[in-house]
Amino acid sequence: MTGTQSGKPGDEAIVEFIRVGSMLKVVAVDTATGFEVSMIGDPRSSSQELGRLALQKLRYALNKRQQQAR
Repeated sequence: MTGTQSGKPGDEAIVEFIRVGSMLKVVAVDTATGFEVSMIGDPRSSSQELGRLALQKLRYALNKRQQQAR
């Protein structure tokens, strides 16, 4: 699952799903910066929903990181 490809942080991401026991680990990596976030989700949830949440978390973390750098 990827976003747009403008090259700015938060515009393109790779989302990976990893089964860990009875849970599903979702990792989202920003391709411009290499910054990543992860979350644990219910494997019964749709991969689209879990991917959307991981991307939302990635955007939030990138924005927070950018604000702290100012």
